[in-house]
Amino acid sequence: MAKIRSFSYVLCHLVLVLVNVYIFRKMYYYDNEKLSWSQTAAQEAEKIASISCSGHGRAYIDGYVNVDGNPICECYSCYGGIDCSLFSSNCSVNVESGDPLFLEPFWMQNAASSAVVVAGWHRMSYVFPNNQFFISKELEKNIRKIHAIAKNAITHGKYIIFGTGSTQLLHAAVHALSMDNNYSTVVANKIPYYSLYKLQTEYFQTRHYEFGGDSSVLKNNSDFAGNVIEFVTSPNNPDGKLESPVLNGPNVKHIYDHAYYWSHYTAIPAPADEDLMIFSMSKLTGHAGSRFGWAIVKDVNVYTRMMEFISLAEMGTSKEVQLRALTLLKAVAQGDGKQLFNFAQHVLTYRWEKLSHIFSLTKRFNLQTIPTQYCTFFERTRKPSPAYAWVKCKRKEDKNCQEVFRVAKIIVRSSRKFYAGDRYVRFSLLTGQHDFDMLIHRLKELVSQEYEASAQAMSSF
Repeated sequence: MAKIRSFSYVLCHLVLVLVNVYIFRKMYYYDNEKLSWSQTAAQEAEKIASISCSGHGRAYIDGYVNVDGNPICECYSCYGGIDCSLFSSNCSVNVESGDPLFLEPFWMQNAASSAVVVAGWHRMSYVFPNNQFFISKELEKNIRKIHAIAKNAITHGKYIIFGTGSTQLLHAAVHALSMDNNYSTVVANKIPYYSLYKLQTEYFQTRHYEFGGDSSVLKNNSDFAGNVIEFVTSPNNPDGKLESPVLNGPNVKHIYDHAYYWSHYTAIPAPADEDLMIFSMSKLTGHAGSRFGWAIVKDVNVYTRMMEFISLAEMGTSKEVQLRALTLLKAVAQGDGKQLFNFAQHVLTYRWEKLSHIFSLTKRFNLQTIPTQYCTFFERTRKPSPAYAWVKCKRKEDKNCQEVFRVAKIIVRSSRKFYAGDRYVRFSLLTGQHDFDMLIHRLKELVSQEYEASAQAMSSF
């Protein structure tokens, strides 16, 4: 009897083990029966992603291929060769662009949750069903959720519009706000400002609106009494300041460009609650190439006009882009939703401190001052972590600041691009780590030349 009981116990235990193994495999592994049409695509994606390019480049599914059909490495700045192993010590570092590649390591660490597999028959229709038209309601819901997590914008009671990056939405907003007026509306910005506002307004100029230049000049012009649309960029590109409108009054309307109003780049003193706010996925997740942005709009008439503009211009935003945006936002919201924000803020704070230290050693250049400020997202006073460094050349003879840095093998964006003369330049802190390391190296060389020149002058006495 005891042997029978012992045998039964062993048998039951074995069955339980086998059941658990089966459940475990079903939960954590996909066999060939479960992965059919997607298996080849998944294997190809992982194979290409595993190409190291010597750690100095990337290979992509949609990149160039060699004669054998194998992907070719796309090398980072200053690297070359088939596998990006050749370093050019004499090259210039490029910190001119706003490409947010500093977030690439985060997504490599979160590869599984951010991956997208798209069926060949995915969303072939122009529209979503059930009167959704061009907007995924699930994506809209997740955008509202992200803002609630980030504590950077009020979305309750407001409409959301999708666009091809914030670029398209900025123009759609100008169009919508200018249609109420019987005569031309002046569009203005406070200097320094992002050049796209002026260039785009002038390129698409109609009888309804025209570009009018600096907001501060209009404010001081007592004879001007027309209608105005003012862009308010906060934090500002290029100097990272939290801005407020220069112009106010019954004839003034505002478009708030909050592309950088995330805790990556600035303290969040309070959630933004303006009538028309624009955000971009490129500066939230780093996926600039996906070209996805959204506007948060209070007024139903402005919302309707912006939707009409997007519908006529593009017939909505790509369904594949919306799917990728949804996947990325869900990944951001995992857990307590703070993982991406903590990562980004840590990287940029470190870079700002590194840059600040170098510029503190020189009398030739001046770095913008950004105060510490209480942040409602982190629930503490936090150090600066701007997207860009705004640097002034102080020497009288350094009339062209961009040229000074070009000679030092540092490619920067001139303040002329921000309609602020030639005395300033913008450094991007959003680059990949390799470019940032090269920037620090070049800056140290430049500052050391100043010390060498001082030492030589002293020795001549």
